[in-house]
Order: sequence, then structure tokens, then C-alpha cells
Amino acid sequence: MIQYNPRTWFRHIFLFHKSDTLRILWPEIIIIGFYTWGLTYLALHFFSPPTIAYFKNAVSIHSLLGFVIGLLLVFRTNTAYERWWEGRKLWGQLVNSSRNLALKFDALLPLNSSYRKKILLLITTYPFVLKEHLRDKNTSAERLSLSGSEKDFYNSCQHKPNAVADIFYKEVKQLYTEKIISGEEFLILDKQLESLTDITGACERIKNTPIPFSYNLFIKKFIFFYVMTLPIGLIPDFHYWNIPISIFVFYVFVSLELLAEEIEDPFGNDNNDLPTDELAGKIHKNAVEIFSEKVEEKTTPL
Repeated sequence: MIQYNPRTWFRHIFLFHKSDTLRILWPEIIIIGFYTWGLTYLALHFFSPPTIAYFKNAVSIHSLLGFVIGLLLVFRTNTAYERWWEGRKLWGQLVNSSRNLALKFDALLPLNSSYRKKILLLITTYPFVLKEHLRDKNTSAERLSLSGSEKDFYNSCQHKPNAVADIFYKEVKQLYTEKIISGEEFLILDKQLESLTDITGACERIKNTPIPFSYNLFIKKFIFFYVMTLPIGLIPDFHYWNIPISIFVFYVFVSLELLAEEIEDPFGNDNNDLPTDELAGKIHKNAVEIFSEKVEEKTTPL
């Protein structure tokens, strides 16, 4: 995610980065420019003035359709941003749940307990495994410092966050069996661990449920036919000046669609996606600080 100062807006007007839609769309912009030029050239040199004047009636149709397509794009952008913001709230919940787990285990486990290092490892591992899972990547078991049987179990699972959660639950169950924690404390920790799985399921819902295909297809077709027919209505009044006008309209409409496509799946590596790497690192730092221990590098995947 790009970090920036939203108050320096004037400088951002002249800022170009690799995710800027102008960089992405420049080949299509050139094609639209040549297409509009060719259409204008044919109209001005091969059609009579009365016929060209008749084209002017198309502007009223484009004015009406422009209002409709504007509403569609506003709805599309708002829907995509809601998905992005919901993902951010879920990762905020993950940060808080991880902190709460670290606080509770730090208070419940004796300082000389052999379980402290393993519990801290699991707390810091889960966000890392989750963010890689949401990017369709698998975290190697060798990076998690698991025992032999746990490593085999982890490798056999397709859903890696579930594997880590299962190991976590077994550790807590062992703490209860050995009477290190009481039944009431076990129930408290159970609710906290359950929130991790709930957050994972909600993130998967966002990732695996894009907007309906027919709706997405309709918007793209609508924009395409609108832009391709727009020069016809502009030629009588603007002549060759309709080339930059048509290019600008194409740039605005398609840019909004591209931005919506980018932010509707907020868990990837795009510039405008959520900073899940930084959030996972924050969880690791907070958990280690709460446990007041220095963990060796090999005990954490970060």
C-alpha cells in the first residue's frame, strides 16, 4: 500500500507511479486517438455538411447515457471500496485479537513455562500464514519451526490457516489437561481463538466473491460502445477537437473501472491493496513485546 500525505494534493496531480491508470491505459488511449481521428477525417471529407449536421442529434443520446453510466460507475466504485474497507476492518480485528491472545497467555502462563515460546510462535505465525493464503501462496513448514508430527500435519493440510489454528487449539487443550489453565480460562481462550477463524472466513468471502460476471461484463460493454460512438455526436461542433475530448472521456470512465477492479480484492500485492505485510509485522512486534522475550529469528516466519 502506498503511504502518502493526503494534504499535499497539488503535488499529486503531477505524480505518476506504476499503478497510475494513465500508465496502464496509454496503449488504449493511442488506439482511441487514431480511431477518433479516422472517424473525424472520414466525416469531414466524405460526408456533406447536412449529413454531418445530422450527427449532432447523437449528442442528446450520449448525454442521457452518460448520466446512466455515471451512476453505474459510482455504484461500482462504492461497492469495491466497501470490500476494501471491510478487509481493513477485518485485519484490524486480527491485530486486536492477536494482542488479546498475547496478553491473556502472558498473564496465564508462568514465566518458566516451556509453552510460552510455542504459544508466541503460533500467535505471530497465524497472520503471516493468513496473508500468504489470501494471495494463493503456501507457507513452507520449514519456516514455522514446528515439531515433526506438526510439520507433517501442516504439510498435509490444504488450508494452512486452519492447520495453524488446529495446532493452536491442541496446545491450549494440552494446557488445560496439565491444569496449567482452568476450565474458565480455557473457555475465554477458546472464544479468542474462534475469532481468528471467523476473520479468516470473512476475508475469504471477500476474496472469493467478486461482483457477478454479468454485471461486470455489462459495464465494460457499456463503456466500450459509449466511447466508440461518442465522436459521432461531437464531430459537427468540435471537428478535430473531439479527439482529445473523446480520449479524456475514455480515460475517466475506464480508469474508474480499473480502480474498482484493483481495490475489490484488497489482499494482493498491488499498490492500493491493504498493507497486510506491515500489519503482520506489527502483530509480531506487539506479541514479542507483550511476552517480554526475544525470540530467535528461526522461530518466526517474518
